[in-house]
Amino acid sequence: MKWIRMPLVAVLAVAVIGGCASDGGRPAASATRPAAGEGASGQPGSQAGEQSGSQPGEQSSRPAGEQSSRPAGEQSGRPEAGATASPAATVTGAGCGGTPVLSGGGFLEVRGAGDGVELWGLLFAKGPLPLRHGEEVKIVWRMTGDGPLRQVRATLPDGTRAKLAWGPEEHSGSNWPRPGQEWGTGFVFPERGCWKVELARDRGRGHAWLLVR
Repeated sequence: MKWIRMPLVAVLAVAVIGGCASDGGRPAASATRPAAGEGASGQPGSQAGEQSGSQPGEQSSRPAGEQSSRPAGEQSGRPEAGATASPAATVTGAGCGGTPVLSGGGFLEVRGAGDGVELWGLLFAKGPLPLRHGEEVKIVWRMTGDGPLRQVRATLPDGTRAKLAWGPEEHSGSNWPRPGQEWGTGFVFPERGCWKVELARDRGRGHAWLLVR
């Protein structure tokens, strides 16, 4: 029986050895499986994101329109108190008597003639110039010199006088960049013509001509 038993043992030994060799040569399933967070190339996901150009935090979290959050009215172009007025353009056909109407910085103004003083008038016209007769018009004046504004009157060459509806009212200040103290007045010009507006303080006199249609 020895010669029968030995071949059987040898066959079993060969089968066992062949099975071990087959298991040892097969790669483990986990050896080729990409780790969590790795791309198909085996690189970590963060590096793959860098190669695609989308780095974490690269997009700005600033709300849209933050750069334009300044109020719209903040850059209106209105001159501030004490500012130097820019050169003004003459409004054609709006002046008379050698007093042109000037337009600059959003203002319509006249520069009067003064005896040792400087005189400016700011026109608040309700429509296009020239001024209209029979309608009240607000005119703000700035005048250098000393003392209160004691006289304000408007006349035609024939002596006709305009109605001073109100004023002069002294103003504490404004953003109108002209020298001198400031007063507000309201006039009603009853007729068409070239009106002479005269102003006087304790020290200093001045006048300006206004065209009325």
